[in-house]
Amino acid sequence: MQHSPSPNIPSTAVDVDLGLRLLRTMRRIRAFEEGIEALFLAGRVPGFVHLSIGQEAVAAGVCGVLRPTDYIASTHRGHGHTLAKGSPMDRMTAELMGRSTGLCKGKGGSMHVADFSCGMLGANGVVAGGFGLVAGAALSQKVLGKDGVAVCFFGDGATNRGPFHENLNLSAVWNLPAIFVLEANAYASTTPTRETTKIEHLAVRADAYGIPYEIADGFDAFAVLAATQRAVERARAGGGPTFLEFDTYRMRGHYVGDPERYRERAEVNAHKSDDPIVRMEAVLAEHGVDRAALERVALEAAEEFEAAVAFAEASPFPDPSEALVGALARDREIPNDRGWDA
Repeated sequence: MQHSPSPNIPSTAVDVDLGLRLLRTMRRIRAFEEGIEALFLAGRVPGFVHLSIGQEAVAAGVCGVLRPTDYIASTHRGHGHTLAKGSPMDRMTAELMGRSTGLCKGKGGSMHVADFSCGMLGANGVVAGGFGLVAGAALSQKVLGKDGVAVCFFGDGATNRGPFHENLNLSAVWNLPAIFVLEANAYASTTPTRETTKIEHLAVRADAYGIPYEIADGFDAFAVLAATQRAVERARAGGGPTFLEFDTYRMRGHYVGDPERYRERAEVNAHKSDDPIVRMEAVLAEHGVDRAALERVALEAAEEFEAAVAFAEASPFPDPSEALVGALARDREIPNDRGWDA
């Protein structure tokens, strides 16, 4: 089992077309996150919003390996994962703006958005809430004799909760095609990881369950993709689960509007050079991609978000009479043979 940090891909091995694909995904996520932040602050997005700015390379690199039929489960910070897995930006935007054309008809919002059509099993307002979903999805692939995989995204704080340990153990014992992706951004909500965990790398906890792990640079989309590719190939071949730790950083507060009294501004500024988009653009520029092409990628992402907002604003709010449609057993066509009061 590989237990050492994976090296960054050398510049001589850069695939420019792949780099542009990863950059487009990261730019789409960044445009969405910055746009949603502005809409929220303007009072046009209800509820709470948690942004993944600075962590785009993980979503792009991991989902860049997956098939549409593979599964993922996300966290309360799940916009980037959802977009990277293939959800359309216009319906994502409509969902966050509470419109009936949203992915969940405006009922899920930011923290509970889901899109089963592309294998996105849901963002989750409960810390560590995705582990059981992924273990179940991975088990389904094994029982059905398919070679699909299921990926669980989670943060530092989830590794100190029961579902993390229970489902890693279950996945190891049953040799499930599950991949556990830690976005190690140094915080659990507003608490530094160093204050709650004694070990430097949380990935070593996988050892206790006999699960191989790999640690890679979460700001480098190439490195993320390469590590994920190894884990996915192993899972599809029947090799069981893998734990991936991607060291990254959350450039915004825990939520939009967070006063961030728990960290110094100098700490945040020190990570600006780690920006995964800046890094990717620098690498591509070194390999012959001109500035105009890079700017075009950013412009296309911004235009897509602008169109998504127009789509959302032209969409109606859900009718109050449909508040429980889809929530009851009879609406979901699930046999209610236990006499539950639906």
